[in-house]
Amino acid sequence: MRDFIKYTLATITGIILASFLLFFLSTIVFFGLVSSTETEVVIRDNSVLRLKLNGELKDRVLSDDTFSFLLGKDQINYGLEDILDAINKATTNEQIKGIYIEAGNLSTSYSSLWEIREALSKFKKAGKFIISYADHYTQGLYYLASVSNKVILNPQGMIYWAGLSSNPIYFKDLLSKIGVEMQVFKVGTYKSAVEPYISNEMSNENKEQLTALLDNTWKNVLTSVSEDRKISVDSLNYLADRMLMFQPTETLLTNHVVDTLLYKTEVEALINNHLGVDTDKKMNYVSVNDMAKFKQKTPKDRSGNLLAVYYASGEIIDEAPAYSMQASDYIIGNKMVKELKKIEEDKHIKAVVLRVNSPGGSAYASEQIWKAVKDLKKEKPVIVSMGDYAASGGYYISSAADTILATPTTLTGSIGIFGMYPNTKEITQKIGIHIGSVKTNQFSDFGVIGRGLDKEEQALMQAHVNRGYDLFLARCAEGRKTTPNEIHKVAEGRVWTGEMAKELNLVDNLGGLEAAIQLAAEKAEIDAYTLMSYPEKESLLTTLLKSSNSSVIKAIIKQEPLFQIYNPIHLINHLKSGNLLQARLPLELNIK
Repeated sequence: MRDFIKYTLATITGIILASFLLFFLSTIVFFGLVSSTETEVVIRDNSVLRLKLNGELKDRVLSDDTFSFLLGKDQINYGLEDILDAINKATTNEQIKGIYIEAGNLSTSYSSLWEIREALSKFKKAGKFIISYADHYTQGLYYLASVSNKVILNPQGMIYWAGLSSNPIYFKDLLSKIGVEMQVFKVGTYKSAVEPYISNEMSNENKEQLTALLDNTWKNVLTSVSEDRKISVDSLNYLADRMLMFQPTETLLTNHVVDTLLYKTEVEALINNHLGVDTDKKMNYVSVNDMAKFKQKTPKDRSGNLLAVYYASGEIIDEAPAYSMQASDYIIGNKMVKELKKIEEDKHIKAVVLRVNSPGGSAYASEQIWKAVKDLKKEKPVIVSMGDYAASGGYYISSAADTILATPTTLTGSIGIFGMYPNTKEITQKIGIHIGSVKTNQFSDFGVIGRGLDKEEQALMQAHVNRGYDLFLARCAEGRKTTPNEIHKVAEGRVWTGEMAKELNLVDNLGGLEAAIQLAAEKAEIDAYTLMSYPEKESLLTTLLKSSNSSVIKAIIKQEPLFQIYNPIHLINHLKSGNLLQARLPLELNIK
């Protein structure tokens, strides 16, 4: 009887597990088929491009985002590449008469918004209309929407307009309470990435650089909104000081912050008026995905010339982690070097735009990528287009290019190096762990768990960091055609906006991705070419098969508000892997 029960339960368990496995595989196959099915889009006359801005904006989405559905997320990861492409196509398409912006809660930076804004301005100059609507405008999306012909707000809605702030989080007391001391080695007065681990408050130097950074960014935001909304800068600052989101909607109308108050259901009738059609007629909306599938009727390029855009987005690391669900989360040093080598050897590729959107990371990986960019430059023009961030290691890999372009609000610079080592002696003693040691040489037990670095080991680490900083200066000086001493004057870990960096000769000109592509074609002396994007995108099936359970967990964590606390602690993972030298920004500037 016992055997019967045992075998019966085993059979039931097997059936349940098999059912789960079958469901999982069926889901993969289903979404794989859906994602691979692509039909050509036909755009009808009097169409409107609808930009639904809600979710997270990345430079480029490298994998099928149907995975968001599987995680139960309504938000989508957008690609700036796709949005710009959609707007540019819509600008020249005679059937598309306008753009309708539905502003939600989009996670992005002012640099990316600036690029979208530039594309929207060209669209409007082509004689087409832009209408924006939101139940509630975030500050960033109001900045974007201000370029519109009409800015519409829900009658019960609000606009967040309060200026910029940076609110880093500090962990010294937390680490002390659990018995961990971070031993820090750095070069650069302004290299603030280590501050959260060794201090409970912001240093004067960090306050200085963040104040300059925020002031310059806010100035650019104010100038753009002022020009398009015909509101003085002083008035915009006055409204920010009044905390506009708590003011009645009538204040927004009287100050020309918005043009009209309508419910979402009433907006379509207004758009139809702009089109000159019956207000009851159903709107012909075209999405960003539709525009990606739309084949423009343009003469096929027969030159055989290719122009490559390589997207280097994310934290710079040495090797691919086992837990990454999105390839765009990281710049993997050894992987990028191999891919750049292939581009270098491809004779059809005449020029390269390196799109850098990175706060930095591994100093070693940055050096390897720098060398690959330098080798690539010997064979064909290389133009860097800086995105939201191109700082520390992000600037390191950019410095070898022929020309560097940044947006006015790109966060760049941060030329500095640091290393950290966690001293866990106190916590190991608290929990009753004791470490023995037998060694053949003085430093044989360097980095052993359960103790910190002694004075001699600390001296070795600081010398190692100093050499890393000197090398960083030399690489930047070579690329910028100046001396290490001159670079040092604007280095020491200090962060600059793109506009400030141009004045300091850290970048050559201001401009976005489109400007970089045009410049690359000019440098290569080609009029006709086909644009190719790298790295190649992944299918949903590939993404799921690569993912582990921890991938899913970390993807969910990233969506939660407390991720800003998890993120700085996550740096310790890289220190454990032996990557002691870091060229990076603070993991969370927490600018809003």
